[in-house]
This record gives sequence, C-alpha cells and structure tokens, in this order.
Amino acid sequence: MKTQVEPLTVDELRVHHSEKASAIRSRLEEFSRIQPSEYFYELIYCLLTPQSSAVNAGKAVHLLREHRFETRDIDPEPYLHRKEFYIRFHKTKASHLVHTKAKYPIIREIIASGRTGPELRTWLIGNVNGLGWKEASHFLRNIGYRDLAILDRHILKNLLRVGIIQRLPATLTPRRYKLLEKKFHTFALRIGIPMDELDLLFWSMETGEILK
Repeated sequence: MKTQVEPLTVDELRVHHSEKASAIRSRLEEFSRIQPSEYFYELIYCLLTPQSSAVNAGKAVHLLREHRFETRDIDPEPYLHRKEFYIRFHKTKASHLVHTKAKYPIIREIIASGRTGPELRTWLIGNVNGLGWKEASHFLRNIGYRDLAILDRHILKNLLRVGIIQRLPATLTPRRYKLLEKKFHTFALRIGIPMDELDLLFWSMETGEILK
C-alpha cells in the first residue's frame, strides 16, 4: 500500500534550498575540518542515534566525553540510562560501545589508510558492532566524506515526496540501500543540488534544525 505524503516539487525544493544553502554549506564545511582526535566520539554518537533522538545521543556523548570514556575503564551503560536523555536499547548499545572502544586502534588505522568513503563504509559495517549502512554513512559524513546517503526516516519520507521512490521500504537490505542511494544521487545531479546538501535540507525541513 502506497504511503500518503504531501508532494514536493523541484521548484519548491529549490526555494527551500536557497533559504538554507548558506547554513547547510557551513555545516558541511565544519564536518570537513573535524580533527582525527574527534573521530572516536563521532563514531560513538552514530552508534547511539538509531531509534533515539540526535539531541539525546549528543547529550549522552557529552557525558561520556566528560568522564573520559575513551581512556578510562568505565561501564558506559549507566551514562545511557538517564531520565533526562534516555537512549533506547541502552544495554545493547553499551555493549557496542565497549566493543568499539576495544577495537578503535584498528578502526583509526583503517580510517587513516587512504580508503575511499565507500570502501571505508563497507569495512566499518563488517567490523563495528551495531553499525549498519545508515550509521556508517552518517559517521563518515560527520568526519568529512561526501556523497554517501544517510537513508533515515526523514530522508526516505522526502524521497517519497519528490517522487524518487513510490513507497517507504519496509526494510533496507544492502542491495536496496545502494539502489536507493544511487537514485538519490541521480536526482541530486539532475536538479543541481549536491546530495549532501539535500540530506541536510530534508533533515531541517523535518526537524527545523541543521544537525550533524
């Protein structure tokens, strides 16, 4: 059954983009300047965002950073189970954080190896517990890699609105993810707005903010 959404024309999209282009490009420039010393907590952030709000994930990362989770032998679970910024599936995600922390020296070397964004994404998905296609793309975008689609619910809804897809996918297999990413990229080329800018634009249209 086709999901009903309010259609969005290319002309309307261009108007939205013109209003926010400066702020969007500024945010993308911030991503390109992030230092390798920040990669660990960017990865932690992307492991916490699935099915939790970006704002809450950011608060949890801030607390973990304050308590020096990267260098201290502490259990992250209590920092995720807080009334003021609850992280869903905190037990599972805490386990993922511990695994990632133990493996991070290898992860850091792989990131510095000169691999392309798609190559890094494939490696990360296969080697970091809890990191799927969306999360790996999100992490790489946040450390400066371009042209990797972050196909979350906000993006998919707007791909439906502009007619790139006819229905919201029930699941996103690797094959379907890459197919939708290709369609998104082709659409971006056709209308002359980079896919990374459209990603942040769609997010801001749904949430009112240009978040990382």
